[in-house]
Amino acid sequence: MERLRVATLQYFIRPVRAFAEFREQVTGLVDTAADYKCQLVVFPEYFTAQLLTLGDIKRPMDVQVRDLAGQLPEFLECMQTLARRHAIHIVAGTIPVLRNSSDHVVNMSYFFSPRGNHGCQPKLHMTRFESEEWRVSSGDVVRVFNTDFGPVAISICYDVEFPEIARTAARLGAQILIVPSCTDDRQGYMRVRYCAHARAIENHMYVIQSSTVGSLPMVPAVSLNYGQAAILTPSDFAFSRDGILAEGIPNQETMVIGELNMSTIVGERSSGTVLPLLDSDRTAALVAHTEVVTL
Repeated sequence: MERLRVATLQYFIRPVRAFAEFREQVTGLVDTAADYKCQLVVFPEYFTAQLLTLGDIKRPMDVQVRDLAGQLPEFLECMQTLARRHAIHIVAGTIPVLRNSSDHVVNMSYFFSPRGNHGCQPKLHMTRFESEEWRVSSGDVVRVFNTDFGPVAISICYDVEFPEIARTAARLGAQILIVPSCTDDRQGYMRVRYCAHARAIENHMYVIQSSTVGSLPMVPAVSLNYGQAAILTPSDFAFSRDGILAEGIPNQETMVIGELNMSTIVGERSSGTVLPLLDSDRTAALVAHTEVVTL
């Protein structure tokens, strides 16, 4: 597949009274992406947090998060159905998932193919509120997903601030990096956005960021959201001016759509003005000869 049309979401977090309301919102967005002939739609990190409003929001957050993990079977069925119905790829944001026992939770992103098959990428680095208040544990594997449009990797929010993850995925062939994010203020958002664009430049890859917007003032840790979805590119002649293919207006509910040229990303890795992915081999060798000089 040479060209890929992508929809990435500024997803509005709102209270729901039943899972059916959540399903209706998600379904409407995927239907819209399909109407615009998108082949990939990306939801943000923790967009499933609106399901917390189905339970007792006065309980400690770690308890609520474990209840949210109980929604996983219905969540997977919803996303699988939509992927098959529209023959579309869906990166289904993230949802807490129970591992082994009721006390071990990871933040998981599920990636669905048009056939309804899915793989998953756990978040590898926890922010402080995740580890200290939600008691969510780190995952331990970097996955690259082979698709009809090429290899894809997922770095969940804070993970994109660690360049080794994207570089590892790029060395395994990943041409697209998907960054589902959830940030409460502009400083947090900009940390993710700046790092996402750096990963695009360093690895000659497209980076697709999705964000939560809106608020759940009654739910701690997701009471505020600051977000802006974007499709980012390397910074070179073959790509968009400023390396931004498309972006939304911050903090508005919207869908950002852009078309990726996959042959361009492949060709520029070996013929661009600079070749940071190829030249990184030299960097690895230089690190082994690092010296500290006292003056």
